[in-house]
Amino acid sequence: MKIKMVLTLILVALVAFIGFGLFKASGLQSIQIVKTVVVKGSKQEVFDMVKYLNNFPKWSPFLEQDPSQKYEVKGTDGTVGAQYHWDGNKGKDLGYQEIVKIEEGKYVGTKCDIQKPFVAKPTFEYYFSETPNGIEVKQDFNVQSGLIDAFFMWLFGAKKEMEKTNQRGLDLLKKAVETKK
Repeated sequence: MKIKMVLTLILVALVAFIGFGLFKASGLQSIQIVKTVVVKGSKQEVFDMVKYLNNFPKWSPFLEQDPSQKYEVKGTDGTVGAQYHWDGNKGKDLGYQEIVKIEEGKYVGTKCDIQKPFVAKPTFEYYFSETPNGIEVKQDFNVQSGLIDAFFMWLFGAKKEMEKTNQRGLDLLKKAVETKK
């Protein structure tokens, strides 16, 4: 009788955990992360650091985490359709980002196609504006996912990691422009 009661309690706890997790995950099916950084440099320097994908290794938080990552720019760099392909973490990270829209000096929009370690198609939009302290770069990141993927993102705290990674990328962008002088 005791074993049956223990098993029932374990089952109830498991169902409650999964139910709570799915509830929390429903809020992670659509993630938007907006980060900003102010960079001391000319608007053109800052804009070009983002627009030209050959510059991305200078401020990529992913390359910082995995310096052995292989990458290649395909297409005409700095134009719509240019792609930055990566293969890292000994073949466990694979994908590319593509420039989908450019408004010279104001905006760069990219979409990603991540194939490993999970499948996702996030977008990154970069907005540039002049402020008294420098050039403000606003990064607007968006990703959509199914409920099961969102459950695992909740379980492993993926949104918090995404926020840290996105901020690190902007910090590296700032450093790349400001130490270039």
